[in-house]
Amino acid sequence: MLQSTRFLLVGTTEWVQDFAVTLETRIQASVQTVATVDEALDIFHNEPVDCIVTEYEFDDATGIQLLESVRAETEPFPVILCTAAGSEAVASEAVAAGVTDYITFRGQSNEMLSELLERTERSVRSAQRAITQRDRARQFDAIFHDTRTATWVLEPDGTLARVNQTARDMIDADVDTLVGELFWTLPWWSETDGLQEDIQRITEQALEGRFGNAVVTRLSAGKEPRVIDLSARPAQDERGEIVSIVVEGVDITDRVGLERDLRQSEELHRVTLNNMTDTVLITDEAGGYTYVCPNVHFIFGYTADEIRELGPIDELLGENLFDREELPANGVLKNIECTATDKAGRERTLLVNVREVSIQDGSLLYSCRDITKRKQREEALATLQETARDFLYAETKHEIAQHIVDDTRGVLDLDASAVYLFDADKNNLTPVAQSSAMKRLNGPLSTVHADTTSLPGYSFLENESLFFDDVHDSKMLENQATDIRSAAYIPLGDHGVFTAGSAEVRQFDAVTRELADLLAATTEAALDRVSRETQLREQDRELQQQNNQLIALNRVNEIIREIDQALVQAETRTEIDHAVCELLTTNDRFSFAWIGVVDPITNTIEPRAWAGNEQGYLDSVSIDVDNSATEPAGRTAATMDVTMVTNVASELRQEAWRKEAVSRDFLSALSVPLAYDEFSYGMLTVYAQTQDAFNETSREVLAELGETIASATSAIERKNALLTTSVTRFEFEIDDPNFVLSRLAQEAGCTLSYQGGVQQTDVGTYVFVTVNGANMEVVEQAATELVAIDQVQRISVDGGEGVLRLRLSQPFLALELADHGAVLRSATVDKMGTVLVVDVPESVDFRPITDLVTESFSKVDLRSKQTLDRSSTQDLYSKFLERLTDRQLEVLQTAYYSGFFESPRESTGEEVAATLGISPPAFYQHARTVQRKLFTTLFDDIGVPMTSAMI
Repeated sequence: MLQSTRFLLVGTTEWVQDFAVTLETRIQASVQTVATVDEALDIFHNEPVDCIVTEYEFDDATGIQLLESVRAETEPFPVILCTAAGSEAVASEAVAAGVTDYITFRGQSNEMLSELLERTERSVRSAQRAITQRDRARQFDAIFHDTRTATWVLEPDGTLARVNQTARDMIDADVDTLVGELFWTLPWWSETDGLQEDIQRITEQALEGRFGNAVVTRLSAGKEPRVIDLSARPAQDERGEIVSIVVEGVDITDRVGLERDLRQSEELHRVTLNNMTDTVLITDEAGGYTYVCPNVHFIFGYTADEIRELGPIDELLGENLFDREELPANGVLKNIECTATDKAGRERTLLVNVREVSIQDGSLLYSCRDITKRKQREEALATLQETARDFLYAETKHEIAQHIVDDTRGVLDLDASAVYLFDADKNNLTPVAQSSAMKRLNGPLSTVHADTTSLPGYSFLENESLFFDDVHDSKMLENQATDIRSAAYIPLGDHGVFTAGSAEVRQFDAVTRELADLLAATTEAALDRVSRETQLREQDRELQQQNNQLIALNRVNEIIREIDQALVQAETRTEIDHAVCELLTTNDRFSFAWIGVVDPITNTIEPRAWAGNEQGYLDSVSIDVDNSATEPAGRTAATMDVTMVTNVASELRQEAWRKEAVSRDFLSALSVPLAYDEFSYGMLTVYAQTQDAFNETSREVLAELGETIASATSAIERKNALLTTSVTRFEFEIDDPNFVLSRLAQEAGCTLSYQGGVQQTDVGTYVFVTVNGANMEVVEQAATELVAIDQVQRISVDGGEGVLRLRLSQPFLALELADHGAVLRSATVDKMGTVLVVDVPESVDFRPITDLVTESFSKVDLRSKQTLDRSSTQDLYSKFLERLTDRQLEVLQTAYYSGFFESPRESTGEEVAATLGISPPAFYQHARTVQRKLFTTLFDDIGVPMTSAMI
């Protein structure tokens, strides 16, 4: 029994060697002997050993330590401790460490060796039984805890003893409370009608010692029904008595579903085989048919019986389809391309797979696939690829349209085709290319309006591809006499519509439609490319133009900057005029520039300044103020607008000035008015040696330059007016009921006098007027009712006269005159009329001033004109006013017109302060400041000498 047992004896005493000999001779066991514990552990870990027999005492350890090391790794392994010097303490320690047997060796005799052998055999057998029981328990536990199988263990009376986790997860109840209950009454089976009877049946079969089995459907609330395969088998002891019942349940729901799906799949395969387009044929070695797929008509048009009547398969697929000797080596020959003729006489391109089989007495299986459409599609795609390549070299949309028409037959196998391109300017679709077949079947195509009343228009606007089996069925068909039947209209994006057709009906199957869409998409992409390239070229041209314009603008801006600097430094109008002309013509900027003014007597333009290559041009032409066929300066003078001539050489015979200009290489010209605040200072005219030298940008820049020159001229004249000692005084009588002072005097029935004193602020214009001959309250009331007067403020009143400060909503004549160097000295309004007194400095041209007065009123008469000398008084006045702030001037004017400086005073400082809305101390502070500045001007700046008259 123990012949194959492998023993390890540990020790150096004599009995160890004797016992090794006993084991080898009596039971032919395999024995290894070692002297130390470490050697024993090394063999135990690395070699197969069935039992260890060890002595107790070693030099550096004990047999107990060896035992403990073995027990740390395995419990049932037999370890026998044998010692000749034993004791109860050693025995107790060995038992506590888990020794299999403890033997006291009592002398070295045959009897002792036999006893040792017997006890060793008994220990090995006991350990083997324990190991077997352990392995069986582990096997049962592994089966019991299988997560795929629900397992219940029942007592011999059918009550529940144990249940694994898989079964526990099947219900929500506390399983531990169900132990001891009859198995078929438990919650696993209570929710499904009739299920308890099945469970009781198989349980009772097992209790009778038989195998019980049932496939049941278990229902649970809120869950899908599950199909369970239940089996119950009895567990018996050595005497054949039942000690327990093991019930196992396997969820076979998925398997049942798979079996059902398999049955359905088999049915599906039968249906598919009958209806698929691929055909299966099986023949014997001679080519005779043993099986013909019922769907054979899909490819060949023959029925299965007709196929058999044709004879061997060579009659159908042709001879020498494949090399019979290659088939065994490869097992299957795939994708053999051949050509067959169907029942209707049409050629079909097939892909055939051949394999060796052993089915229904057949040895060769042929699977045939019809690739006729695919071949056609491949050829069409190849043509389409060539078309796309040709598109790369097309530079216009018309070229692309002609390409698509030429290649339609190769792609779609249709003769009639055409392309409409969209004309955005006219909102039309114009046929730009059409095939000869289209002309023959339909006649020449006409342009259609881009609306939804025609087929091309509808397809284009709705961006929808239209396919017709018979285009005559469409209500939008325009040409009812057309021979076109099958037709397609496919939009080409925003570019137009592609149309193709045939005289046959139903020519657009799925493949043809797909190819038509691909052809249209390729064309659209090509048209997009041409549009983008065209747009890029246009953008390049625009960028070049903008770059040229920018260069020109920078050039003009450089001129403007230089002119602005010259304007700031100029002291006289003549300096301004000459500086402008010189700077415009320096460095060959322009050929010639001049400034002229209108002579009101001759109504012609008189030159004031010029520079550049004039070549006698101004002497050769007489420039009239005229807005028709005259020199640009004359038109500008007449219209007060910019005049630009881009090509002087055009209309050369109609206008005499052009001949003079062209002869001097003046090929373009620009004239701008020098006007500021509706006041003209003449015209600036510039000439260039090239056509189109002036564009809109230079026109705008030079027009602004004209305003700048006029503004600078106005400032110079105002400055010179202050320095001029001689003035011309004009007295005008006006009759204009719209003049604000005239209206106020008429409404109040009084006499009004303006004696100077006007102030411009952000809120309006303030004017001081003296009132005579009327009650001040009446005048104030009348003033408040006039729209032109925003505010009325009484400054002073003395008996029948007083002073009012009026805030006007509209500009006052005095300010307009001041902008041009003239002074409105007085304005008197009484029942006799209105008289204005205007002073014009000697340095200012009086004619524009008189024109300004004349244009401001409806009726004006010049009553008198005289020359006066203001000498140093004007100097004193100017220097004094330059020292005052706007607020100080307002305080001074208010105090003056309030009679504060009269003796006796007509108004106190407190009253004047109240009128101004300031505190009395602030008023007196302003008054003292103004007095100090007046005396500083009088004594320090002007240097008036002290005379006896002054003392």
